[in-house]
Amino acid sequence: MTTTTENTTVTGAVGSARTRVEGRDKVTGAARYAGEIPFAELAHGWLVLSTVARGRIRSVEDAPVREMPGVLAVLHHENAPRVDTAYMGMLGPPNPVVGIFQHDRVPFMGWPVALVVAETSEEARAAAEALVVRYDEEPHDVGFFAGHAGAYTPGEPAMEQADTEKGDLEARLREAAHVVDEEYSTPEEHHNSMEPHAATARWEDGRLDVLDSNQGTSWVASELASLFSLDPSSVRVRSEHVGGGFGSKGLSPHQVAAVMATTLLHRPVRVVLTRRQMFSLVGFRSPTLQRVTLGADTGGRLRAFDHQSLSLTSTVHEFVEPSANVGRTMYDADAHRTGHRLVRLDVPTPTWMRAPGETPGSFALESAVDELAEKCGLDPIELRARNQPEAGPVSGLPFSRRNQLACFEEGARRFGWAGRDPRPGLRREGRWLLGTGMAAASFPAGAGASTAAVTAHPDGGFTVGINAADIGTGARTAMVSVAADALRVTPDRIRVRLGDSDLGPAWIAGGSMGTRSWAWAVRLAADELRELLALGGSVPPEGITTRSDTSEAIGALAQKERHAYGAQFAEAAVDVTTGEVRVRRLLGIFAAGTIVNPLTARSQLVGGMTWGLSMALHEEAVRDAASGGYVNADLAGYHVAAHADVQHIEADWVDDHDPEDPVGIKGIGEIGIVGVAAAIANAVWHATGVRHRRLPIRPDRVLAAAEEARQRAAEEPRGA
Repeated sequence: MTTTTENTTVTGAVGSARTRVEGRDKVTGAARYAGEIPFAELAHGWLVLSTVARGRIRSVEDAPVREMPGVLAVLHHENAPRVDTAYMGMLGPPNPVVGIFQHDRVPFMGWPVALVVAETSEEARAAAEALVVRYDEEPHDVGFFAGHAGAYTPGEPAMEQADTEKGDLEARLREAAHVVDEEYSTPEEHHNSMEPHAATARWEDGRLDVLDSNQGTSWVASELASLFSLDPSSVRVRSEHVGGGFGSKGLSPHQVAAVMATTLLHRPVRVVLTRRQMFSLVGFRSPTLQRVTLGADTGGRLRAFDHQSLSLTSTVHEFVEPSANVGRTMYDADAHRTGHRLVRLDVPTPTWMRAPGETPGSFALESAVDELAEKCGLDPIELRARNQPEAGPVSGLPFSRRNQLACFEEGARRFGWAGRDPRPGLRREGRWLLGTGMAAASFPAGAGASTAAVTAHPDGGFTVGINAADIGTGARTAMVSVAADALRVTPDRIRVRLGDSDLGPAWIAGGSMGTRSWAWAVRLAADELRELLALGGSVPPEGITTRSDTSEAIGALAQKERHAYGAQFAEAAVDVTTGEVRVRRLLGIFAAGTIVNPLTARSQLVGGMTWGLSMALHEEAVRDAASGGYVNADLAGYHVAAHADVQHIEADWVDDHDPEDPVGIKGIGEIGIVGVAAAIANAVWHATGVRHRRLPIRPDRVLAAAEEARQRAAEEPRGA
């Protein structure tokens, strides 16, 4: 809607549903991705990965392969360029897996041991598959289990605060009227974005130019400059269109391999990962073993809270899945303790994956809270409402705005929660048992320092330059709306350039901080430009440009607990004969700041909820203990939710404008997945009367749990 006032045009673009500005290009194929942009004299690289889980490379028998058709080079630890991994990157020290071909050590199955470069992708693959690599194999350990002798408490830089504790936990538990003390587990899960990781590297006019699929070109450019000891100004990384990332698309071995090869061959080199290679080279969500202990008084108020989590990491790099963090802001108690333990195994390094920590942590915590509600005889929403903290339970900081209760109220109304019989196993349709469940959701709302430029052109148009990453979230469209409102013009007059490190530093598409960080920078630059244009005068042929840097503004923010919130509701049907679980309905209501574009926002939230459904029922990477490798490193064996699994999903939000943000944004990229698995597990309990504390809730586990419950019931004395 556009309204005109005296000397001012107000578009109301922020908050209006808008189709993606690049949508037509994507559906017609005009939008090209990193692995399909043509180059003259393009060569193709194919990575060769180790077939042992631990040991040393004895030999790389590359002579026969070098004679194969089209082969240009074979890089490995004996001939590859040297790189520097001893630096601190934008997000901490780099994973040594990017320091490929530097030594003969093999720390896990799937470690890069060679790169074959050829004239065509087919020739490179054929030669790579023919390459013989011999190893001196060593015993490996890939076993992840409770009580592992190698478990330890991680420290910095992997985790700033692994443990927190206040109050006398044991005393509060002894005094509690109701106690839940249970263990929960989540399996290893993988990103599996639609677009595989791909990069093309070339030297042009004395600069390294990399066309890549990533979540932050500034991030990847700075990492490559450090790794290859280059002047940062001599490295340009572009990533115009990205087909999903979810935390996995940072710096990985394929970009490094492409740069190594182009340095030696002096021609463009492209490296694209296969689906199977993505399972070992770009990270994953660590499996977790979590123990949650809750103690409440007769009124259902928490007196004791304890959440302990165990996750794994590789032997080459330390990464923590911070699952116990979610409880540090969700619920208060007189005694409050959280902790993380880590086990180093001969496996690839995990990494960030959509809502890292909160996703597996919310499954354990929100399942345990549901169990406590059952013991207290309270409605699950009421129990959660009684335990909303006034300030950060661990930090003691005030909340910027905590709209959790509004999500509960609106969700309960929309879902039809009122009148729900709390007793399990009562609703039935033929062979289907029906149940409903819910869970709370929370995710931090942050912002990262970013720069932006806005240019006014003589024809009345404007160009926004912001090094954002559009990984399918609609970032371009969001920036058009933000700029249009700030400039007080219609959105059709705005053009956006993004995904190019030459545009200047900007925050990555990660941590649900992208849109907020970029919009802040765009808003400041656009506000300044509008004021400049208001002074009058014509726009010169080269245009008028204003620039912004949000470092000072973001640094001046007072310390507070800043979060988005949500309430997840699920209805599940369980087939008592096959163990199959069908989720008939999912409803998510969120308090996530100003919603810039309802159309793409709803898509993001529904996408996260769909993934949560997939997590609850399907996703599970399985590792073979004997070989150390994956049993199901493809989309045939690694099951994700299909169309038939996804029935009615609805996402909506309550008013939650953030007054501390220039646009009122909090962030929505990750909140949609948080709590979904717990809501579904709670619904399965309500349907069957059996708790599932281990994901995924597979049919065989449903049947086995039901049989165990029947046996326990049969063994109980009559009248018990």
